[in-house]
Amino acid sequence: MRLKRRPADRAPQAVPQPQRDGQGGLDTGPRNIELDRQNPDLLTPPPTDHGTLPNLKFSFSMAHTRIENGGWTREVTQRELPVATTLAGVDMKLNPGAYRELHWHKESEWAYVLEGSCRIGAVDQAGRGFLDDVEQGDLWFFPKGIPHYIQALDEGVEFLLVFDDGAFSENSTFMLSDFFAHTPKSVLAKNLGWTPEQLAKMPEREKYIFDGQVPPPLDDAARIISPSGDVPRTFKHRMHAQPPMRFDGGTVRITDATNFAATTIAAALVELEPGALRELHWHPTDDEWQYYISGFGRMGVFAGSGLARTFDFQAGDVGYVPFAYGHYVENLGDEPLVFLEMFRNPRFEDISANQWMANLPARVTADTLNVPPSLVQALPKDKRSVLPAVR
Repeated sequence: MRLKRRPADRAPQAVPQPQRDGQGGLDTGPRNIELDRQNPDLLTPPPTDHGTLPNLKFSFSMAHTRIENGGWTREVTQRELPVATTLAGVDMKLNPGAYRELHWHKESEWAYVLEGSCRIGAVDQAGRGFLDDVEQGDLWFFPKGIPHYIQALDEGVEFLLVFDDGAFSENSTFMLSDFFAHTPKSVLAKNLGWTPEQLAKMPEREKYIFDGQVPPPLDDAARIISPSGDVPRTFKHRMHAQPPMRFDGGTVRITDATNFAATTIAAALVELEPGALRELHWHPTDDEWQYYISGFGRMGVFAGSGLARTFDFQAGDVGYVPFAYGHYVENLGDEPLVFLEMFRNPRFEDISANQWMANLPARVTADTLNVPPSLVQALPKDKRSVLPAVR
């Protein structure tokens, strides 16, 4: 089988057209050809697509970028992707030594380090402390209301943040500098035991992201010993160090409440080899929020009542699948397709179409699909989350 290459690899003179099997026609009017190249299954949908489904894709490249001293941030929320009601995402970059200042949220914060490294610290409601370093492939999770900070180490850091509310905005968090700027100095002095002179240089507005010095190596001397002790369960998880489930065609790593402290968000890190397929499946509990890390592929989504639509994805794109919609993800490039599946649920759960059929009486499925029972009997009874390319 000849693999379809990423849009960027195609000849620059090739202009895609909305044509298929003698149908359609040339588009000679105003158009964004680069977007058409990146989204071939929107321009010329597979013949299996039918009807109208809401948009299930938004790229971080299309989001507003907030530029600050020390870094930048951009977000994809329900505002940008209206169908995404359960989760929202933030892509954030901190330069070496820069801070995402002391803050807290109404929502829980789940994070995946895309590149670089940073130090994270928090104190819980019992005064118990947490301080650790995270690097590429690591996760962290802070429950709602728990105050925390992030500081980039010597190579800087970029990370994905995911919050358990689609309407969340990073611009509406509670920040210490903002809190104190809107508290009378007399109250601050009384609360902190400081003099008015010592408060004179307090920020007059939120700092949000700002420059700082790269912190020293994290050793016993750098740690603060709280009289209440440390948090009972770490807020950090090394997802890349977690042994994956291996299949012909790729791997899957699942991180949820069974192996991490993330009590409201579950995730799977999926890597598909060229031509491989994240099998036909659906999720019986929640919507799925996706983030594509590398590679190029497509997702087909079935909504019932004959409705289906196909979307193309590459690095930096966000995908979304409403609860119980059947779907697949296929690697169409010549390099691994790597993406995260996220759920507002403590547990990861999915239903495999193959496994469902294989564990029924073969005649039931055979009569439904007009195929010989022997074909159904040959299906594996265990779950194969990733299927290899057909050669």
